[in-house]
Parts: sequence; C-alpha cells; structure tokens
Amino acid sequence: MSRIGKKPITIPAEVTIAIKGDIISVKGPKGELSRRLDPRIHVEMKDGIATVSVTGSDKAARSLWGTSRMHVSNLVDGVTKGFFKQLQIEGIGYRASVEGTTLVLLLGFTHPVKVEGGPVSFKVEKNIVTVSGIDKEIVSKVAAQIKRVRPPEPYKGKGVRYVGEIVRKKIGKKAAAGATK
Repeated sequence: MSRIGKKPITIPAEVTIAIKGDIISVKGPKGELSRRLDPRIHVEMKDGIATVSVTGSDKAARSLWGTSRMHVSNLVDGVTKGFFKQLQIEGIGYRASVEGTTLVLLLGFTHPVKVEGGPVSFKVEKNIVTVSGIDKEIVSKVAAQIKRVRPPEPYKGKGVRYVGEIVRKKIGKKAAAGATK
C-alpha cells in the first residue's frame, strides 16, 4: 500500500475537475491545467474529495500510485495558489531585470542572457528573482534553466543559486599551501 497514494485530496469549492479516459483537467481561479495519467491509475471524485487508486496489481502500477496522486494534488494546488521559486544572484556586477515577459540576466558574459517567460512570470527585487506560475514542473524547469546559466562557483560563491541553498566553499591555493607547513 502506498502511504501517499491512499491519502485523499480535498478539492476547494472554486475548482472543477473533469476526467475523460486517462486525461484529468483541473480548472480554477488561476487557470486550467490538464495531465495524462497512466491507464492503470483511477481517480474518483466524491463530495469534494478526490481519491486515487490503482487498478493493476503489478509492481509497476503500484509504483505509479503515489506519484500520480501527487500530480493530481499539484494540479489542484497550481490552479488555486500557484507555485514559485526564488533565485538569488551573487556577484559584483551581476544583475537581472524584466522586459515584458522576458528575464534579462547580466552575469559577467559579454552579452546579456535572455530567458523567455512563456507560461511563467518573473519578478526581480534587488538580487532576488522570483519565478511563478501555475504548473509546478514548468516553474521548476525554468528556475533550473536560469541557475544553469551561471551556477555558483566554489571559491567565491558567485553565481545564481536558490534562496536558502548553501554553497560549500573551497579553500584557495594560498590558504591550503599555508596550512600544510
């Protein structure tokens, strides 16, 4: 039995869920999301509570149970509250700005790096970039793409990191050579 998969999902009053075959569509105040679930996963709605169950008894079907339940829960959370990731930019001369739906990053390259927003929106306050949207996967993917432009380097810690992420710094050559004598 999946501990996560058997938990019920409470559906707020402003959210409607439509299930057609193996596609689940969720509509709420922030927008509409849909996702294709595995055919062996069954979602049942009753009195504002959704339960996810597995129809197959094989190990592969049971392993998808908890994952599918979290996908449905993320759809509901996305259309009601939304998701966001915050990135911190560290380094002298490193900065970000928003031009329309595009994020422009100045991270020490000879050219500015532009990241298209698409279904996510950007907000910049000082050195904190906030990526927000209704789809958790897309928000996380765009945040990872921004971080990949200039990951934090281990000697001075310059680069882009998630807020709260701890970057372990290495000791430089000078300090390491002086420590051995």
